[in-house]
Amino acid sequence: MRRLLFWAFLLLASPVTAQAECLLRGTGDMGVIIERATGSVQIVDTTQKKSLFHITGLGDLSHASVVYSRDERYAYIFGRDGGLSKIDMLCGKLDKHIVQGGNSIGGAISQDGRLIAVSNYVPGGVKVFSAADLSLVVDVQSSQVNDNKRSKTVGLVDAPGQRFVFSLYDSGEIWLLSLKGGKPELQKFPHIGKQPYDGLITPDGRYYIAGLFGEDGMAMLDLWHPEKGVTRIMDHYGKGEQKLPVYKMPHLEGWAMAGDTAFLPAVGHHEVLVVDRNGWKEKGRIQAHGQPVFVMARPDGRQIWVNFAFPDNDTVQVIDVETLKIVKTLTLGSGVLHMEFAPRGEEVWISVRDKDKVVVFDTDTLEQTAELPATRPSGIFFTVRAHKIGL
Repeated sequence: MRRLLFWAFLLLASPVTAQAECLLRGTGDMGVIIERATGSVQIVDTTQKKSLFHITGLGDLSHASVVYSRDERYAYIFGRDGGLSKIDMLCGKLDKHIVQGGNSIGGAISQDGRLIAVSNYVPGGVKVFSAADLSLVVDVQSSQVNDNKRSKTVGLVDAPGQRFVFSLYDSGEIWLLSLKGGKPELQKFPHIGKQPYDGLITPDGRYYIAGLFGEDGMAMLDLWHPEKGVTRIMDHYGKGEQKLPVYKMPHLEGWAMAGDTAFLPAVGHHEVLVVDRNGWKEKGRIQAHGQPVFVMARPDGRQIWVNFAFPDNDTVQVIDVETLKIVKTLTLGSGVLHMEFAPRGEEVWISVRDKDKVVVFDTDTLEQTAELPATRPSGIFFTVRAHKIGL
């Protein structure tokens, strides 16, 4: 009898013990910090500003990015080595890891949260997986460049209507992949310009904009009316100017939209371009400390925060949207790689790779409020991204 009672106790106790290993809390103020040199990540609490878990063994995270499941329980991490990892945020563990390509450059999650898309440099193209178990759903091969190579894919974002949009770097195209109803449909838009290097989608999901590395200008696709084709905007913005060497590609996925104004990095110039969304015409330029990498708007649109490519990557500048003036220049140490705003914008977290730390600033006072240790940190991604288009 005692033995039966003992085993009954174990059966009742086991589920409780298993659950106790995971956190019982909401995930809305959690996030992931990429530690690029060690193939590891930290899961952090953004309210308490502390590390909750440390997860290792994720492969090459030198250009890693993250998207979240709709319930914010799972983070999907895209590694540079083709790795795709599914992380359990509440249990602090690796749920599943696959290697789906040879060289990857980011990914996206579908509108309904059921599909994960990954864009590849090698072998090129986009692969779409089930968010539940990372099984392959669709394999879209990119355009053939030569007998041995397909075009690199870049600028992959999710779009309304259960669609993904991405650009083809080598062949100068934008492709629109629809998976509504489960059946893949592909629209191709060729001849958009030379070497599209990245893309953004506006916060309302209407416009997809690809930056061009091979020439000054950008290519825009109206996703409400894709039948109208791609429009060229900001054409020849650097006309008459000598482009400087580019040590790091700018990134467009920071959503630098403030009301009816877009703020975009100029390729090969020390400038932030100011664009009127009504007509997509240039309405100004802001001379900056260096070549912008991330140009990011505070959630309320009042400020723009900018970091820069090497050799100026120790600096962050803050632009006041109303005056278009730089109101603060912060020198934080070499390797300032990424910024992420708190959901309502009262704080910004900034990774400083070569100082092995992440610093937190109050966006009102522009003073530092916290510091967290991290090994060679790069990308910072908060769970609020789960509910935003294109992030």
